[in-house]
Amino acid sequence: MTKTPTILLLAALFTPSLALAATLELPTETRLQVQVIDSLFLNENESRLDDILIRPAASAQGSHELPSHCVMVGDALIDGERVRITTKSVTCIATQGSESEIYSGDISAAAYDEDGSFGIAACEGSRCEITPEQIFELRLASDLVIEEQENTSEQINIQRRQLDDGEAAAPSPTE
Repeated sequence: MTKTPTILLLAALFTPSLALAATLELPTETRLQVQVIDSLFLNENESRLDDILIRPAASAQGSHELPSHCVMVGDALIDGERVRITTKSVTCIATQGSESEIYSGDISAAAYDEDGSFGIAACEGSRCEITPEQIFELRLASDLVIEEQENTSEQINIQRRQLDDGEAAAPSPTE
């Protein structure tokens, strides 16, 4: 009868894992090479942009690297002749073959220019622009420690592969 294997399979899928989750960790003062995803335009009338998107630069040369697919959310603000960028959250997906791990949490970092100065020299007159081609450095203000998140898509794919392999039959509506 298929009831017992199906019940055991469902119980295994909904039972919390006893294994410790992986952790994404970076120390304070980590230097990450990043770039904005979309061009930023600021001026005296719009001197602040909230919720800008930042990603690791493809040719990153920072002190550490983030997983392959990451996006950080931050804010940009004109500060004299520079644009000050600070981050508030990060979401990363680390992939290895068909396996993937998801990390999402808070990040406290600030942008520094090539010359090591706080903020990015991106202003000409009253207009400031940062394009995706510009690479700048983010420095972590505090340790980044994010536990791996539950990947529901991966669990669904595991179920689907098991059903495709014939290891378990899907319960009928009457079961």
